[in-house]
Amino acid sequence: MPEADLFHTMQNMRAMRRLKSDPVPDDLIREILRAGIAAPNGSNRQEWGFLVITDPEVKRQVQAYYARAFEDIVKPHYLSASTPSGMTDSQYRRQLELVEHLTLNFHEAPAWIVACRNDGERQNRAAGAGIYPAVQNMLLAARALGLGATLTTRHTNYQAECDAIFGLPEGVHSFAILPIGYPIGRFGPTRRGPMSEVVFGNRWGEPAPFPLDD
Repeated sequence: MPEADLFHTMQNMRAMRRLKSDPVPDDLIREILRAGIAAPNGSNRQEWGFLVITDPEVKRQVQAYYARAFEDIVKPHYLSASTPSGMTDSQYRRQLELVEHLTLNFHEAPAWIVACRNDGERQNRAAGAGIYPAVQNMLLAARALGLGATLTTRHTNYQAECDAIFGLPEGVHSFAILPIGYPIGRFGPTRRGPMSEVVFGNRWGEPAPFPLDD
């Protein structure tokens, strides 16, 4: 992929929460997984595993917990939070509608990739460092292949229950689910606030050492 195309892909990789039920060819899922496994990981220990979920019953069981987390946690947060930088109020409300759509149709996505890591009992701030780069690679690969996907970790609110459904052995935990399918709607640019709100120089809150083009 030419560099210009890579940067375009990153900046136009909006979460696609509406997916068609059409099956995704195995070859494309294989390409996405190959991209994930190429990702950096600590000491090249590759303490990861990737489930490709197509079984409707497995997806239905997990979707029940996913929907419960939406009602108990995600929806109340959206309704009480202020609109994020870079979005209008109407865009934020639309995002909630799309999140709810994904919730209700989560199990209908033709394929899930569940990113897992063998981290034993090391549940600390760095635990995801050995798996989330792979997740990002897979999201980029899906976008490059014209497939819709989104990163979701909501099921981890019911970690033990969902890991049991996935049949994970002791010490292995699921860190993310990527529902993958052909998108309904168009890809578009991500909505983010200006760089000046989040980029600093040397110490938090100090101006960046170079001009920021917002």
